[in-house]
Amino acid sequence: MMTNPAHMRIDALVKANDVILFMKGSPLFPQCGFSSKAIAILDHLNVAYESVDVLQDMEIRQTIKEYSDWPTIPQLYVKGEFLGGSDIMMEMYEAGELQQMVIDEGLAKAEG
Repeated sequence: MMTNPAHMRIDALVKANDVILFMKGSPLFPQCGFSSKAIAILDHLNVAYESVDVLQDMEIRQTIKEYSDWPTIPQLYVKGEFLGGSDIMMEMYEAGELQQMVIDEGLAKAEG
């Protein structure tokens, strides 16, 4: 299968960042409630993360859904693994799993 350039860009971003959120809008100006919820969870956990605004790039917006085989945005990746969208993030957060992952993977921002 011929890999398209957007797929390769997504793959590179996912592999280059410990935590990356593909979202609608930016962390300061999320453009949907689900993206806003995802950002709130990451910020509350004090996680260092990168974000990609899919509204700025239609190729990424379409391809990310194929890349993860997940139909919705936002999408969170941790250490190269697709974690899920805001609902899954919320479930993991409420179960304490996300907090444990932050500790286990050393994902918290450095204090200072």
